[in-house]
Parts: sequence; structure tokens; C-alpha cells
Amino acid sequence: MKGGIALICHSGPFVEFSDERKLTEYPTWGTAKGTQRSGNISFGFSDWEISGDKITVHKDRTFGPILFTQYTLSRGTLKMTAQMPPVGEKDGQAIELQTKAGIHWKTISQDPIDSISRTATFRIKDWDGTKDTPYRLAFQLYSEGNKLKDYYYEGIIRKEPLDKNEIVVAGFTGNNDLGFPNTDIVESVKYHDPDLLFFSGDQIYEGVGGYGAQRAPFDKACLDYLRKWYLYGWAYGDLMRNRPTVAIPDDHDVYHGNIWGAGGIATPEGLTGGHAQDMGGYKMPAAWVDMVQRTQTAHLPDPFDPTPVAQNIGVYYTDLNYAGVSFAILEDRKFKSAPKTLLPEAEIYNGWAQNKTYDEAAYSDIEGAVLLGHRQLDFLEKWSADWSKNTWMKVVLSQTIFANVATLPEPDSYSDGIVPKLRIMKNGEYPPDDVAVADFDANSWPQTGRNKALKAIRKSFAFHIAGDQHLGSTIQYGIDDWHDAGYAFCVPSISNVWPRRWYPAKGGKNRMKDALKYTGDFTDGFGNKMSVYAVSNPIFTGQKPSKLYDRATGYGIVRFNKNTRVITIECWPRQANPETDTQYSGWPITINQADNYVNNAELFLPELIIVGIDNPVIQVINEINNEIVFTLRSNGKSYQPKVLKNGFYSIKIGEPGTEKEKTLDHILAGKKENLEAIEVVFE
Repeated sequence: MKGGIALICHSGPFVEFSDERKLTEYPTWGTAKGTQRSGNISFGFSDWEISGDKITVHKDRTFGPILFTQYTLSRGTLKMTAQMPPVGEKDGQAIELQTKAGIHWKTISQDPIDSISRTATFRIKDWDGTKDTPYRLAFQLYSEGNKLKDYYYEGIIRKEPLDKNEIVVAGFTGNNDLGFPNTDIVESVKYHDPDLLFFSGDQIYEGVGGYGAQRAPFDKACLDYLRKWYLYGWAYGDLMRNRPTVAIPDDHDVYHGNIWGAGGIATPEGLTGGHAQDMGGYKMPAAWVDMVQRTQTAHLPDPFDPTPVAQNIGVYYTDLNYAGVSFAILEDRKFKSAPKTLLPEAEIYNGWAQNKTYDEAAYSDIEGAVLLGHRQLDFLEKWSADWSKNTWMKVVLSQTIFANVATLPEPDSYSDGIVPKLRIMKNGEYPPDDVAVADFDANSWPQTGRNKALKAIRKSFAFHIAGDQHLGSTIQYGIDDWHDAGYAFCVPSISNVWPRRWYPAKGGKNRMKDALKYTGDFTDGFGNKMSVYAVSNPIFTGQKPSKLYDRATGYGIVRFNKNTRVITIECWPRQANPETDTQYSGWPITINQADNYVNNAELFLPELIIVGIDNPVIQVINEINNEIVFTLRSNGKSYQPKVLKNGFYSIKIGEPGTEKEKTLDHILAGKKENLEAIEVVFE
């Protein structure tokens, strides 16, 4: 026999809401959704034992009292969050972080347990990242014999892989509970042995574990979130304890179906559900939102600008520099405008225009609409130009991509409420009348804000990894023209409650020979240019349960090669064995770092022949407005910059912040074949 053992206290009969007679007879019964239960019964177990030759004990599978950890290491600073369950007044109220000194453990930091989030967060400067460092967390729990007993949680802070030629990132999104505890995904990801884990959002859903969502009173609402959040740690704790993790909350993490944060305001009083969230802001109290953010993001590097937004809600957007890869971590929900308040003629509900005569591509890019906001755009500009600490690759991490890769049957294309009811296609089938849709929850709106973000990201040749859309896809952004901005990868959902699809009735332009109809150059429902290379549309597999395996579930792997600057994008089905099976159709996809700028440029600056320094940083500045065009660490002894406009440019070459840096002024752009190379010599 295989299975677990549970102790249960059943406090009395359950009664359905519809049983009015019993509700009348027992008016003091509770108000849980769906059922009613009597009493306010306290219970406990003590001194219980179980034995037998079919009982085995696995102490390594114990969950608690220290539940799980998340950590990052960036620019020599270690940050770690320890997640606890609720603890009693007699239990310890702090956690110690210990490392090994010879054969002994030494406490290097102590942090009190936050009474709301039940977390302790450590920040250690000048961390030695040149070696694997065993760590353990120590906590005292009031236990048998009325004494405090020591409990420990152990892991390894990995050596920063500066000497590795390939840095591997695993990406996840949409952690619903179908498939819990996700052992299949965990074992598959262990095979890839990623250097960093990225959970892009929806680490929990409101209904995870069958609990529903309790929004008040405050203390009970916190516990309601935490018991869902604990299941995330239960599933992925063994991955996270030994490698850096980035987790950022999305809409469902804060009990929203969609969210337009509008700078952190509260939703209007008296509104609930979609009517509330359409107006912008947060439905839950600010302190509760901060509690969620503390559990998921407290271990991230310090924020770029820690100034809170409205309601004093904290921010976490920042950069993480690990093994020469610089990650920009964005909050693409918190500052975003709500479309309903700006576009009344669209008659928006739940992010969709209900006015069937409204043209989202023509009329929705209204002045004043915000996507990332000026603070994050300022951050991206500075981040794009900073290639210090031997940075050789730039990557953006956010909740969702800046395009709307989704279609629906044309008669029903005004809401995605029908998505769970759409028939899953068999392999080779193609629905005849799907059209690109305009979902205001997607980061393709507002278009001007979207393009500002992409222009800032393009300046660093950055690759974009995100989730949220429930549909695995690899695309290239277009701003003024197709292929003039970077690539993006939306990873597939772990467990897909909303199986979106991309089946445009009219095939893409300029698609590769023998490529599928849904690939090529498109405009999305908001008129934004994008080139689609691969999509993991839901396909009937015949595997059970269908809701898990027929909805294109899985995870993403991205490999960054330091020597070649090649980026390899992998999209793995949940059910695949990565050692023997294949990926979703269309993957793997291989691009070069240089492809994330402008593939179709016609103007260049002279080729730079560099002597006396390896792989210098190249920065091109437009002399008309003194604006940085791009910054990149070159790969080799020569480099020829591409530019978008005619005119004169300055070029900085070398290692920023050192004496090995030179500037070439008044360099005229021109056709590639008309330019003579320039030799730049460093003594």
C-alpha cells in the first residue's frame, strides 16, 4: 500500500446552503461558501502513536516548522527569505541563519519572524560566491515535555557560476493545484539543473486547495493566502533551497482575475469582482498586498527606487546580476492604467470592449494611459546602459509579454470567458474563423507605453521572459517595423485553467518555408507588430486527466551561452521526459544576442577593430539629442554598430569606470559598404 495518514476532526454535520430548514433551526452556523457548519470547536491531538510492518517514516519529507526558503545572490549580496507557518507565543520568535565553519555551525544573522507574512528575511553583504556554501536555518518550537526543541532547515548557497559557459534559467507560470505536488515537473527541471528559477506570477490561485478566497477579516485573509502559498513551497521547495529564485506576484496572487494597479490606488468602495478591478487599483487592503509581496519578493535585491506607491504599498522592481547575466525585474501591473476609466465609449468589462463597433487598434492608444510608468522606464534606461561587473547578457523578467498572442472565433471574440469551453483541437486541425483579439489585460495596451518599454529594452539587446498568458509562445517584437526589437518567450502554464490559443484564420506574412500557418509576421488586436515563431496550442493528447495534459501545460528553459552569445529557447510539455522526449512543436529556437536589436537595419557606423582589450563595452550616442542608442558588451576583436537614423554619433569603447575607455566623436552613419573600419588601440 502507498499513501499518507491523516488525522481528522469532524465537528458535526454539513448542510448545503439550499437547506433553509436547517439554517433556520441552527442560525449560529457559519457562512462558508457552499456549506454550513455548526459550532466553534477547538480540537487537538496528543500522545498518539501508530505502528505496524506496513508503516515507514520519511523524515526528509517533513514539512515544517521551517517550510521553505528563497534566495538571490547579486553583486556580492545574499538575500534570503525563510517562510514559516503561524507560530505560538511560546515558540521562538526569530530564525537564525547559520553557515558551517569547519565541522561547526556558526550563526551569521538573526531575523525576527514577521507577524503577518510569517517570514524572516536575511541580507548579507560581501558574500563569498566563489564556493558552494552549506547553510541551515535554526528555529525553536515549543514541543513535547513543555520544552523548546531545535529544528533546522538545510540547503546550499551555490557558487556563483562565473566560470560556466552556459547559464540556464527555468521559467514557470500559472501554478494551479491540478497536478499538485507537481513532482513530475520538479524532477524534469532537476534534469536541466538550472542556475536560476523564475516564477513569473500566479504562484497561487484563489481556489487552490479547494479553500475559496476569504477576503476579510484581515488576519483570516492573511492565513487564507498563506495556506495556498505554502503549497507552492511544498511543491518547489527542494528546487529553491539550493539555487537562486525570482518570484513576482501577478493578478491571482492578490486575488484578482485581472489587475490594473493604477499606481497602487484602492478600487472604489461598494464595487466587487470585475466591476471593481476594471476601475483600477487593488481590491484587497494595502497591508495585505504588502504581505503577499513580502512572501514572494523580500529576497530580491533591493529595489531600484524604494519609494512606495499609493496607499504606501511597497515596490520591488530591481536588477539582479548573476554570473554575468543582468536581469531587470519589472512590475508590469502595479503602475498600469485601467482602460475602463479612460475609454468609456469602449464599454469595457473585465478587460474586454463590449461595444462591438469599437476599434481597439484605432482608438484605444489614448494620451495619459500608462504601462510601466516613468519610474520603471527611467530604471530601464539606466539598467540598459550599465554593463559593469563583466555583464555579458541582458534579460528582462516580467509578468507578461508586450503582445496579445491570442485568437477567438469571430462571433465570440469580445470576451475570453468562452476559452475554457473551446474544443481542444486534434493534431493537424485548424479552426476556420479565429481572429486576433484585444484583451486590455495584455501588455500590448497601451500601445505608446508598450513601445516606450520596448525601445528602452532594445537599447541593451535584452531578451524577455514572462508568463501569465497560459499559452507558450516565442515571438519577436516590432515597433515601427517587424523585426526591429527584441525576442520574447512566454512560458506555458504549470496547470492551465485558461487554455488560450493562437489560430489566426489568415496566415502570417514572411513565414519560413514549410512553417505553420500561425507563424510569421502579424499585427495583434491592438495593431502592434509581432513575428510569431512558435506557439504551444492546446492539443488533444489522449492522456488523463485531460484538463492537465490537453491544455499545453509545462515549463520553459532558456540557455545563454557566454562564448557565442547564442540564446536557446526550450518549451517543454509537462508530460515529457526531457532525457528522451521532444519539446512542443517549433522548439527549440536558437537566436543570437544581436538579434534582439534591429535585424533589418540599413544604416551602420564604421567597423571597430579593437586592439589591446577583450570584449569591450560599446556605447553609441546620438549627438543630436545626446541620447544613448544602445550599449552592448562586444564578443571578439571587432564590432560594427547598427543605427536607425542618419546623422553623427559618438562611440564609447572600453571598460566603463576604468582608464581603459576611449570615445570617438562625430562619426557619420552610412551604408555598410561605404564605410572604412576604424582601429581602436589600447596600450
